[in-house]
Amino acid sequence: MKKRHFVAASLIALTTAFPAHAQEAAATGSSGEIVVTAQKRVQNVQDVPIAISVVAGEELQEQGSASLVDYAGYVPGMNVSNSGTPGQTTITLRGVAPLNAGQTVGIYLDDAPVGSSALYNRAGQFTIDLMPYDLERIEVLKGPQGTLYGASSIGGLVKYVTVQPDTRAFRVRAGIEGFGIKGGDGLGWGGQAFVNIPVVEDQLAVTGSFAWRSTPGWVGSVNNAALKDQNDYEQRGGRVALLWQPAAELSVKLAGIWQSLDSEGNGIYAADLTGVRLGDGRSYNNYVPESYDIDLDYYSATIDYDFGAATLTSATTYSKTQSRQLQDASYAFGVLFPFITDPPIDAGITPFYLDLGLRKWTQELRLASPSGGRFEWMIGGFYTDEKTSNAQLVHSYDMDGNLIASLDPLATVGLPATYKEYAVFGNGTFKFSDRFEITAGLRWARNEQTFRQISSGAIVPSADDPGTSAESVWTFSVSPQFHITPDAMLYARVATGYRPGGPNVIVPNVPPSVDADRMTNYEVGLKADLADRAVTIDVAGFWMDWTDIQVTRAFGGVSGGANGGKATSKGFEGNIAFRPVPGLTITATGSYTDAGLSEDVPEISGVDGDRLPAVPRFSGALRADYEFGLGGGTRGSFGAGIRHASSRLSLVESDPLVARARPYTSVDLNASLVFDDHWTLRAYARNLLDNKGEMARTTMADGLNRPSFLAISPLQPRTIGVALDMAF
Repeated sequence: MKKRHFVAASLIALTTAFPAHAQEAAATGSSGEIVVTAQKRVQNVQDVPIAISVVAGEELQEQGSASLVDYAGYVPGMNVSNSGTPGQTTITLRGVAPLNAGQTVGIYLDDAPVGSSALYNRAGQFTIDLMPYDLERIEVLKGPQGTLYGASSIGGLVKYVTVQPDTRAFRVRAGIEGFGIKGGDGLGWGGQAFVNIPVVEDQLAVTGSFAWRSTPGWVGSVNNAALKDQNDYEQRGGRVALLWQPAAELSVKLAGIWQSLDSEGNGIYAADLTGVRLGDGRSYNNYVPESYDIDLDYYSATIDYDFGAATLTSATTYSKTQSRQLQDASYAFGVLFPFITDPPIDAGITPFYLDLGLRKWTQELRLASPSGGRFEWMIGGFYTDEKTSNAQLVHSYDMDGNLIASLDPLATVGLPATYKEYAVFGNGTFKFSDRFEITAGLRWARNEQTFRQISSGAIVPSADDPGTSAESVWTFSVSPQFHITPDAMLYARVATGYRPGGPNVIVPNVPPSVDADRMTNYEVGLKADLADRAVTIDVAGFWMDWTDIQVTRAFGGVSGGANGGKATSKGFEGNIAFRPVPGLTITATGSYTDAGLSEDVPEISGVDGDRLPAVPRFSGALRADYEFGLGGGTRGSFGAGIRHASSRLSLVESDPLVARARPYTSVDLNASLVFDDHWTLRAYARNLLDNKGEMARTTMADGLNRPSFLAISPLQPRTIGVALDMAF
């Protein structure tokens, strides 16, 4: 019986915490200013008292960026790692890394959050990663955004802004692309098309787009020769949007987005415990394919009505996400077979199936005053209703691939949950003079959750137990701003955010619920356009206090959720852009982040002063982009960038299983020629020098909690591509 309980404890640990392996450009106004909607109203980014980086969709294409990983290195304070495919992604901002499966960076798609707020849908490990073809821009907001954006944005927010229909101009564009990855199995390719149709001028317009991209694999397996180049994947996505403006004061926007990804395996390398990579250095040690598939359906309806004194906005969304992952857990459970089989079997193969589902409704109503007055205000309410599923299945095979009937299934676990949240919020800016103003906001939110823990199998007891939780949270923000000149602003910001807790796994000695953790951010910054915009500066220093950190800990050998201790993240970040001559922009970005525990947290083997995981102390980038005319209606551009990140830890420093990822320095190039304003030929190289750096390195422990091997998430090898685009 003790052996059975020990193995069951190992399985619960697996099911709750199994490890998955600013730029200058943006949409611009008529004066060349960068426009954002970070405060849910249209503003010049230099007037917003928040550290924001903005990345334009068009420049993502020019630079060959296809996912979050590709451009994160140019955004100060942002760190992204994945398992070789978009979607299996963890994001950190300002050093706030998830220490459990919940996300610490909120994700918004236009006017609504996407992804789960509940604990058991693994939002911190599986993040939406949209293809950039139909994106107007991406706004990355640093620091907690709890007042305007609510739950799970304690480190910051990533906001995808899509291209909106145009009621005046017919536009069509399309493109094809081919690319190769060093060591990859053949060429990758991509194709996309976009059309905007003004059905009724100034009243009705429709846009549609479709993109398809296939990426070759380059990772093999030392245990299964059939899994050569196993990490190839395909992405497909489409979008339809309609804008109806029957009157000057009324607009209605409807949109649907569909995206899917199908991958054959993970892009992870394996190394022994000394750091020597297995096989040819680009191999993993899996016996079965570690496939990953995800489908996203997203529908939105946004209605704006301008009463004159205020504008009423209603934003309604429904999204459905389904992901399926297969992991090879043989190293974790196969070693236990000698203890649980009779006669003993030395080892076994145990494929682990994880199926995550999410159905999410959101509704936001807000009433906002016109922009430009002495007092700008906004009040609103928000509601979300989520249903999540988490189904897990572990099979048992011997090393010859034969099913072990007495142990199959080894375990079946279901963790369905519901999450409902109600919130009201207000935000306002009062201008005391042309030079001094204060922005402040307040939000109250309450979430109510239900949960079931369903289990059966050869090594786990049968159970069907419910759990519930409820909590209310207040968040606020205050931002005084002093305008030195009309083009230079000093600001300070105090802001709070929270990540929801929830019901806990139901085992003896485990608390019935986990509380929300909280973040308080103290920040000062400078934003300035100097010398008639020849120089742009955006720098900030910050100190963030993180309390009641959500962690995964052991309770007498059984893992569950807990709140443990405090941490601080402090540092500075920013970017400076120089435009010494027409057409040339030189941009330098950088961040220094000192993120660590500020008291002992025995739940995660952490002590006061330990560095937090997944956070480089220093990261930075330097880019030069030059546009020039060639005559005869032809123009060209050239860009070069270098990005660097120092080493990151997999766990807090004192954890005996901690591993350190190698730092990296990557060089990227891009160039294009535009003919007759309609045809564009472009080329790019990412990681030109084929740097062997790592996004993450994790020590994998077996079912007896013994270090087994290192799993490495590498930079994608040198990638070179060419593309042809047309636009009319």
